Amino acid sequence: MPLTPEVVTADRAVLARLASLDVSFVPDEEPWFTIDGVENPRQIGSDGNGGAFVLLPSQDVLYVSSEGRAGIVADSFEAFIQLVVTRPYWLDILKFSGGGDLQEMRRAAEALEATLEDEDDINEAREEIRKRLDLGEADDPVAALYEAIAASDAIVRATDGSPFTTLFNRFSIDNNPILRNAAA
Repeated sequence: MPLTPEVVTADRAVLARLASLDVSFVPDEEPWFTIDGVENPRQIGSDGNGGAFVLLPSQDVLYVSSEGRAGIVADSFEAFIQLVVTRPYWLDILKFSGGGDLQEMRRAAEALEATLEDEDDINEAREEIRKRLDLGEADDPVAALYEAIAASDAIVRATDGSPFTTLFNRFSIDNNPILRNAAA
């Protein structure tokens, strides 16, 4: 059976563990953005930063940040859950992507993972979610994230009509002393 939002929301333990990874399956009630070509976007959840997760008719998962950035982050709902579980700091990988450079994203992922080594609650959440949803290991979640965003053709607009920008940010881990040291 394919992994769907309904399967995930039916399991309270999984919902709680995903919440600890900053993903909530309680969508916003009021729409604050539009997507060109999508009449009634299906917002499936949000994060603690005010961002929204949208399941598109193509089954891609779109992330819309509250800061005017947007892009497809996964080519299916299952790939999205894999991303969140494998790389719960996926948004930081994009922040430190060097403008969308895959090698910078890999460096960021390694440094961010190193900062989580002693985070037992996150590691426990990852394991429980994998077990309860019968998730295998993701092949290359950083490359999948890169490819999804690089190929993203969704045009998201604020309520005033202005388009959102890409999720790739210009920083690298060299701009952050903690991550720079973690990568050393």
